[in-house]
Formats: sequence, C-alpha cells, structure tokens
Amino acid sequence: MTDENRPGTTHFGFKTVREDEKSTLVRDVFDSVAPKYDLMNDLMSAGIHRLWKSSFLDWLKPRPDQTLLDVGGGTGDIALGWKKRGGGAAMVCDINREMLSVGRDRAFNRNVVGGLAWVCGDAERLPVASQSVDRYTIAFCLRNVTHWEQAIAEAYRVLKPGGRFMCLEFSEVRLPGLKQAYEMYSFNIMPRIGQLVTGNRDAYQYLVESIRKFPPQDELKGMVEAAGFERAEYRNLSGGIAAIHSGWRL
Repeated sequence: MTDENRPGTTHFGFKTVREDEKSTLVRDVFDSVAPKYDLMNDLMSAGIHRLWKSSFLDWLKPRPDQTLLDVGGGTGDIALGWKKRGGGAAMVCDINREMLSVGRDRAFNRNVVGGLAWVCGDAERLPVASQSVDRYTIAFCLRNVTHWEQAIAEAYRVLKPGGRFMCLEFSEVRLPGLKQAYEMYSFNIMPRIGQLVTGNRDAYQYLVESIRKFPPQDELKGMVEAAGFERAEYRNLSGGIAAIHSGWRL
C-alpha cells in the first residue's frame, strides 16, 4: 500500500498528507497567489486559458432564465462571462476569501454588481440548497478538492432536475509530441515563472503536480456518471491539455 492510499491520507501534489490537512494547504496556496493569479494564468498559458473559458461558455449557453453556481471561481472569470453573455443570477462559491476578494473587485470595476453573489464555502459541503440551481460550473478547481467524488455528488445535489454540470480542468495530453513538450514546460518553466512573478515557486510546483495526479478524461467521465449524471461526455482542448466534461441531472 502506497502512503497516499493509507486510510486518512491523500495527495497534495506529489506529497502525501492527512486528508484534514489538504484543504488548508490548498487555501494557503491560493491565498498567497490571489493578487497575481490572473496575470499568472495569462503568462503560463500565453492567454490560451481565455480561449478555453470562451469554449466552455459557448458550450454552457447562458440564458437569462437560468441560475448559475460557479464553484472555485474566485476571481470571477466564468461568472463574469456568464453575465456578459446574458445569463441569469450567479453565485460564486470559493473556499479562498482572498480569491473572492479579487473577484468582487473585478466585478465592481466592470460595473457588474446586480445578480452576482460571492460566498465562501467548500466544494464538498456547499452552502446551497438542494435542487436550487440550473447550472453548476467548476473550472480549474476540482483537482484541488480532497474528495473529487464528493464534490461531484454535491453538484448533483444542488442542481434542479434538468440541470447541467460542467467542469473545465487540466487533463491528459493525447498528442505524443505535444505531451513531451508540455511535460518539459510544466516542470521546468512554470514554477520558475511563479517564483519570478509571485515569489512563490512552491505554489506553482504544487499546481503542476496536482495536474498529474488528476484523473484522465474517461476516468473523470466515469465519476460523473457514477454520481447519477446522464449524457456524460467530454471535449478535449489543445490536444487534451485541458478538457470540458458535461453531464445532466435528468
């Protein structure tokens, strides 16, 4: 039995930690990088993360008669995109108060105030009523949750019948040449950029490692189906560097 499979333990990147430690460790990572989180996303992906999120919103198809719960969306990219595209009331739920603070400031600066709520909460224990939202999104957050299946089960709980679950997350690269180049860039360059821009190399070392520990596309699709979602499917982005998963509560 490996250390991370011992009862009561989980992974934090490539490290093994107690399950009750991980949420605090993750919170510390994002609190430390929150002020420059969006800048780092642009630098590390050369802005491609914006195209991924645009594709995500294209598939989500926001409507004014629908409500959105965006989990782990602290800086507001998905919720603000939802509102910009005509979506209804939205709630951003994040465990990191610093990230929420950045998101609220961004929304205020863009004069997006009405119909947008900011709530501090855990993806595994959402402070949201059952069957109360039309759409649930989680972008680049699920891999940081201690129990992935529990977070997906919570998504199922809060969605109304007919509601939709959508997840945007880093995934398994499917193109051989791209895979080797991406591995080299991730482990050698991304932590260095993190050190230069935020002064926190370890935070970005963790983020790189957390991507490698996350389930590949078909395994995550199986988790979505196991939670009760129907019509589960996924779309790869940039050769599988990221993927969008979708499922419906029918």
